[in-house]
Amino acid sequence: MSIWARFTRFIKSIFGGAISALEDPKLILEQNIRELNDQVPKMNENIATVKANVMLLRKEVKKYESEVADLSAKIKAGIQANRDDIAERYALRLETVKEALLRTKEQLKYASAAYDKAIQVKQAFMREKERKISEAKDALRAHERAKWQAKVADTLESFEVTGIDQTHDEMISRINEQTARNEARMEMALDSVDTEALQIEEDAQKIRAAELVKQFKLEMGVGDTSGSREEPELEVPEREEAKEAKTIGKQRTQT
Repeated sequence: MSIWARFTRFIKSIFGGAISALEDPKLILEQNIRELNDQVPKMNENIATVKANVMLLRKEVKKYESEVADLSAKIKAGIQANRDDIAERYALRLETVKEALLRTKEQLKYASAAYDKAIQVKQAFMREKERKISEAKDALRAHERAKWQAKVADTLESFEVTGIDQTHDEMISRINEQTARNEARMEMALDSVDTEALQIEEDAQKIRAAELVKQFKLEMGVGDTSGSREEPELEVPEREEAKEAKTIGKQRTQT
């Protein structure tokens, strides 16, 4: 390998790597999509030019065909009028027009073929354009997903890199230990209290309160007081008339 070839390869290796490092695939794909879309108007303009040429040649063919028919009629008229001189003049003109007509038809044939080819090329280009744009959009969406996944991966990796995992587990362990100690202290405190005596005192307070309410009801003459304890019935004093009747009844019985 020559020195120049080695030097060229060295330069390419340096600048090629630098260019590759500067290239952003996302930006390049977006630019490619724009360029593909920009090519459509240019292609339409070229096709329109080819079509205009075809239309112009068709008009020329019709004009030459009309001129050929007119000259042929004039030649026939001159012959019928025994004016061969006039017929000959028109015959020379007819020959020239026929040659032009033949050339124009040939040009029209190639122009029409070029127009048909341009339409086919455009159709193939549009199919390829849609395919490439679809691939580019899929790649761009995958690129966005990859960026998000990279962020998630960076976050997960930072847990271990910055010691978050270790401090997190340590703090959870400390809180659980503190909670367990406080619960144990609460159980020991409850065990040291005479809960049965407290319950008896609470029940006595409830009974006392019920008795006070019952007394108030008796004084007010309201409510049903038969719920707690049965009170002895009070004796009602008998009437004087009833006592006298009982006394007379006893005396008669004795006599």
